[in-house]
Amino acid sequence: MDVLLNQDEMMIRDTAREYLKAECAPALVRAMEKDPKGYPPAMWEKAAELGWQGMALPEKYGGLDLPLVCLGLVLEEAGRALLPLPLHSTVVAALAIARDGSDAQREALLPGVAGGKVIMTWAFQEQDPRLLPETIQTQAVAQGKDFVINGRKLFVDNFIVADQCVLACRTAPASMSHAGLSLFLVDAKSAGISHTPFVTLAKDKQSEVVFENVRVPVANLVGELNRGWPIIERMLDRGTALLCAQILGAARKDAEMAIEYAKYRVAFGQPIGAFQSVAHMCADMILGIDGGSLLTYEALWRMDQGLPAKVEVSQAKAFCNEKCLTAARNSQSIHGGMGFMMEFDLHLWYRRIAAWTMRLGTSYEHRARISAALLDTPGRVVLGRPVPVVAEAEG
Repeated sequence: MDVLLNQDEMMIRDTAREYLKAECAPALVRAMEKDPKGYPPAMWEKAAELGWQGMALPEKYGGLDLPLVCLGLVLEEAGRALLPLPLHSTVVAALAIARDGSDAQREALLPGVAGGKVIMTWAFQEQDPRLLPETIQTQAVAQGKDFVINGRKLFVDNFIVADQCVLACRTAPASMSHAGLSLFLVDAKSAGISHTPFVTLAKDKQSEVVFENVRVPVANLVGELNRGWPIIERMLDRGTALLCAQILGAARKDAEMAIEYAKYRVAFGQPIGAFQSVAHMCADMILGIDGGSLLTYEALWRMDQGLPAKVEVSQAKAFCNEKCLTAARNSQSIHGGMGFMMEFDLHLWYRRIAAWTMRLGTSYEHRARISAALLDTPGRVVLGRPVPVVAEAEG
């Protein structure tokens, strides 16, 4: 893995940064917090012209067929600017269809995603928010040529504006051969679906979504019946790594604002950055963000290479959860009480970093996943699945 960006990657990053610097001011972010949709449609269309929605999608469906690393660079700039677009939820769901959907599903959806005509989301978490197969209770029961879905999903991003939702359901009890889960492509406007918006720390659009006797054609099954967990796990891992990139972008901008402020804010006759305690806080912010960047892009690179990346994804998320949130808190401390005023823009970054670090797994969940993979011993739970105990021979 080359940790330095090549010319194409620098061009993707710089183009995104220049556009967002010109078009995505904090005033727009504030306005979208109050907007019913939560995003400006004209900017969504412009993102499609820049190729963001289709960046990692196959060329035959209108995408650019670029690596996940390039998509990560775009999402990092989106995080830096607090871009109010349903980009993360759309690309995560679309990549799952591109990787594991049928040809008919790809043909029906991916050109619309790449062209900015289709908004997607995905729904996994329920009352137990852990990202484990046993937490899924939403049921899908076969009836003729359809499946009938009943259940409730929580924290579904951008469902209020979504056209399609990739939905994890239980279709059988778990067994030693499979987790009993299946993945479905569901029209978000289907009869029997209702949703209630949440009031979130980030003031973005998340919802509780209830499914009551929602009929979904058998053709909308993504992958094999009862064997959807590997597809879901890959989708969650891609989403987690891309979310880490978004967190890093926001944290780096937050840190830069704090460092700049420390250079010019004078106290006791000198800039506050001259005081060792503040200087060390600034150094720690950059150390943590740079470390998170290395872990995140290693995880994305391994996915691009087709290598196992579960541990690397969890390393990145556990690290970013702690170091990026610490950077945001240090930035607040450096700015003092002013940083907590609603009229001052700094809190926009803090609120989003704090919210994003709680999504797609806490540090404790990802540490448990890492330790389970490292300590693959009999009787332990390894990545959500029990390892059978083998009795030692006597004598």
